[in-house]
Formats: sequence, structure tokens, C-alpha cells
Amino acid sequence: VQRVTNEARANRFDVDVIETNGPELEALYREKLLLPARSPHHANLLPAAIRPHGAWVGVRLNMFVHAYNTDLVKKEDLPKSYGQLLDPKWKGKLGIEAEDQDWFGSVVKELGEEKGVKLFQDLVATNGLSVRKGHTLLAGLVAGGEVPFALTVYNHNADRLKKKGAPIDWYAISPAFVRVNGVSVAARPAHPNAALLLYDFMLSEEGQRILEQANYVPVNRKLAHPAQKLQLKFIDPATVLDESAKWNKLWDEIIIRRAG
Repeated sequence: VQRVTNEARANRFDVDVIETNGPELEALYREKLLLPARSPHHANLLPAAIRPHGAWVGVRLNMFVHAYNTDLVKKEDLPKSYGQLLDPKWKGKLGIEAEDQDWFGSVVKELGEEKGVKLFQDLVATNGLSVRKGHTLLAGLVAGGEVPFALTVYNHNADRLKKKGAPIDWYAISPAFVRVNGVSVAARPAHPNAALLLYDFMLSEEGQRILEQANYVPVNRKLAHPAQKLQLKFIDPATVLDESAKWNKLWDEIIIRRAG
């Protein structure tokens, strides 16, 4: 976001296509730095991939899941609700990624704000949370046994390690919270025709299959990815921006300062 905005202020427009997290694309839309584009593949996408303003479109899903070390945690012992994480058996075994404020805010609101805030306060106070920066790192720590159970891992990171034979698996306490990663044509692309071709390809069945082969969850419904059938709850990127100050403050107070 910083690079795109700084280059625009300097009247430098070299970039053609931008692919990143939904909230960041939403921020660039508000700065008027994205160019709405259309594709016949839009009709095949999950409804949540389509933004009402049309300035960017979802291209893949970052699905927040709970990852666990299969050598250290039995499948039958997995918590079925967030409240079950307060069980003393989880003391010293829990980890979380350091910048997942949007997931935190979504879960708290799903539980009811007062109840949700208290749950996380109690969780940190009784069982602790190991805060690690980077979803790839956190998944690796689960596979290595340093963090037996992680609350926020992207499913594709766990799947890659699982396919390599690592003792890791994932599931999600319902609903599974999802952040859409998107793509957009830059507001003043240096190569507009090439930009539109890439945009269209990334949404096509062929382009989406490449993402699926890399363990990402595609948004094109023609691929019928199993994760598309889960009970998903999409994190609204506009809400993330509008409420960021509130949830960043609570995250810092409850998770970052007290976790260990």
C-alpha cells in the first residue's frame, strides 16, 4: 500500500496489476488508485469475491483455520468451541499469529462482544498464548511440535506441510473465517491491455487451477474446491478498515501485552 501510494504521489505509474489482501486493496480503492475491470469469469465467482464498487475482485481465499500437531494432539481432543480452549489441558500449548486482528475482531463479534472479549482475556490469563509473526512460521512451529495447537494458520500453509509428510492437520471451529485476497488493475497501468489479460487469466479456470495446485482456495466455483462447501464467514475488508483502531487497541491490550 505504501509503495503504490508513494509512487502515485510522485506521479510514477509503472505498475499494471496489484494482487494482495482485501483490506489493503480496499485502502487503495479509497485512494482512487484502482481501475475497475470486467471479466466474463465474474459470473463464476463466489459472491463474496465481488466487491460492490467493482474496483477489485477476489482471486483466492485466505482461510483462517486451527492447526495442530498430530503427534501431540489427538483428533478426538480437539476443541469444538472457543470456550473449550479454557480447559487447563491447553496450558502452554497454544499459539497465534501476531497480526491477526481482523480474525480476532470477527470471532469476538461472532461470540458477542462482551462475551468474546472476556473469553480471550481468560484464555491468555489461564492458558497463555505464544505469539509468533508469520503464518508460514507458525505452521512450521506446529509441524515441529513447538506449538502443539495454533489458533490462526492459513489452511494452505498447513496443507503444504501435510503433503510433505509433516505431522500437521487442520480444522475450523464453525464458522471458518475467511479473508479474500484480490486482484485489480492499477488506476493508470503502463500496459493496460496486458493488465486486463492477466486479470482475466487469474480468474479463469486455468488460472484458478494453478492457485489450487499451490494449495490455495480458488474463488471460481467451477473448480468446486472442498473448502468452498464449508460454513464460511467472510471478513468484510471495508469493516476491517473502518474498525481497525478499535480492534488493534483490544488486540494489543489482550493478546500482545499479556501473551507469552
